[in-house]
Amino acid sequence: MPKAKGKSRRQKFAYNLNRKRLYRSARRRAAPRIECSHVRHAWDPAKSVAQNLADMGLAEDPNKAVPIPKKKLLGAEMEIDGQEKGKKTVRKPYVLNEMEYEASLPEKKSNTLSRDLIDYVRYMIQNHGENYKEMARDEKNYYQDTPKQIKRKINVYKNFYPEEYKDFVASLKQEKMDVQ
Repeated sequence: MPKAKGKSRRQKFAYNLNRKRLYRSARRRAAPRIECSHVRHAWDPAKSVAQNLADMGLAEDPNKAVPIPKKKLLGAEMEIDGQEKGKKTVRKPYVLNEMEYEASLPEKKSNTLSRDLIDYVRYMIQNHGENYKEMARDEKNYYQDTPKQIKRKINVYKNFYPEEYKDFVASLKQEKMDVQ
């Protein structure tokens, strides 16, 4: 079978392409992407990145901001004068204060279970109670979970929604008493 035409040829260098101009335009377009809203609002596009960060009291290079102390030589003590020289005035301290306040807020729990899993667990408990072997043989067990897998899913549901689980079990007991 013949080879595809042009595949075995080596690539030729494009001498007439001006790569400097391409590089410059790409560099000019690339502005820093700022995620923090406080920093974004205080940002001055006329200043450099280092000047903007220094005005806000933030570090441009973390290695320079918090230097790793070198091991002391035997018998000689070293003085750290770099911290006194590096002190700069912070012109926009509100940015740093707002960031510290946001960091101190407690984190919200965003873990939730899918509606399908909740319905599946409720159905299994409602029809089979605590009998996991029966649950494994149920026709609604589409994924063919083993009894241990079903038990694990029920425990996850219990841990995520303990009050809801207690109410659900209490309502099931109430229904049983009403039927009898």
